[in-house]
Amino acid sequence: MAHLNHLPTSMHILVSNDDGYTATGLEALVDALRDLGTLTVVAPEVNHSGASNSLTLNRPLSLRQSANGFYCVNGTPSDCVHVALTGLLDRKPDLVVSGINNGANMGDDTLYSGTVAAATEGYLFGIPSIAFSLVDKGWAHVEDAARVARAVVQRHIAQPMDAHVLLNVNIPNRPFEAMGPYVVSRLGKRHASEPVVRSTTPYGDTVYWIGPAGAAVDAVQGTDFHTVAQGGVALTPLRLDLTDHARLADMARWAEPL
Repeated sequence: MAHLNHLPTSMHILVSNDDGYTATGLEALVDALRDLGTLTVVAPEVNHSGASNSLTLNRPLSLRQSANGFYCVNGTPSDCVHVALTGLLDRKPDLVVSGINNGANMGDDTLYSGTVAAATEGYLFGIPSIAFSLVDKGWAHVEDAARVARAVVQRHIAQPMDAHVLLNVNIPNRPFEAMGPYVVSRLGKRHASEPVVRSTTPYGDTVYWIGPAGAAVDAVQGTDFHTVAQGGVALTPLRLDLTDHARLADMARWAEPL
């Protein structure tokens, strides 16, 4: 097993993403974290944006190591972290980080995000995990975003988060010196997505492209949308318990024999 550095430190960080192992954001994140511990990078072979938490169960997965030391898997972001934790690494890492994503993962986007999913897979294995996203697409100020990511990881090293922490971080595209405050923010909410885009193949078949995400509908103060709109870095702790606890009693009564 090869690592990206061998500094005398006990911190072992597993790095992944959803844009693929050649993505600019992944390279920037690795460069920013390189001297904070031993890094192992396991990322998708190709872009898997929007893959959510899917695992590949209908075919075997392959893993290879590229010239720069990154491992790549011909599967989803969740596959990458799962393979790393259950088959590649000889010990559990201390931290899982994912990103830096090319575009925001705020509000409802977190349900679809492969970037958040890679971090979620680490969280499911009881490892503190952080997802990093650059709000606007195009990689403008990605190096500055990487400095923010480094600062967040340094805070974790200095004041370790609980193992049951899944942190979603959205970073505005601006110079590091002009970055606003780090604000703990709840998820906002978007309108429904725009309509699908219809097109026709050369063979006359109609195909559909998923439309762009809708505008923010809940972007009031305290939300991730509001924080980044003000130039700040949105820190959102996430949880995965989908149970509607408030409705358990009502459903129990509903389920009684008629």
